[in-house]
Amino acid sequence: MARWGMVIDLDRCNGCGGCMAACHKENNLAAVGADETVGMDRAFHWLKILPEVSGSGAEAEVRHVPHMCVQCDNPPCIRVCPVHATYLGEEGIVGQVYSRCIGCRYCMAACPYNAKVFNWYEPEWPGDLKKAANPDVSLRPKGVVEKCTFCHHRVVRAREEARAAGRPIADGEVTTACAETCPTKAITFGDLDDPDSRVRRLSRSSRAFRPHADLGTEPKVFYLAKKE
Repeated sequence: MARWGMVIDLDRCNGCGGCMAACHKENNLAAVGADETVGMDRAFHWLKILPEVSGSGAEAEVRHVPHMCVQCDNPPCIRVCPVHATYLGEEGIVGQVYSRCIGCRYCMAACPYNAKVFNWYEPEWPGDLKKAANPDVSLRPKGVVEKCTFCHHRVVRAREEARAAGRPIADGEVTTACAETCPTKAITFGDLDDPDSRVRRLSRSSRAFRPHADLGTEPKVFYLAKKE
């Protein structure tokens, strides 16, 4: 079995937001208008770009940090869910069973990465927008917790195609929507247990680090620090 992970090169990310837009489209996150976004705080994202500012004045430097579920190998969110609506899959992806979620949000409180979101309102699909939804991803109702799934439906599709062809999944054959869309190729997705995969090599780089690794959560999203 693979152990899927991701490496994000902060030296390449320019904060364009293409990964956010791709995630929204791929995973059927409902779009809301500007009035509802600002006035009612209805917008939510599985992937955010967080700006980090170091220095001040003319010496200030901004670093753009794409932030999503880091797919922990030791996820605290799973231990607190009273109905087992969140789980750790065999390939290391932390999944959500939306039909089982009761909306208690204990998992959101337990997550040290603030990676999960909760929709207080019924998603609206004006006009023909619902017809453009991705059929591989379920439409969630209000009142359930959502999060990044590493585009698990793409992993499933690639696994089925590889199995039908009688071969293993090749490195780079499956990728997430955010990695596919990134114009600077700042995001790399792949099997961390494959010694020949690009994501494995990048995760062993001297610039690689994991967010809050001291907490013992064993995240599978690595970042590459900016080059000096």
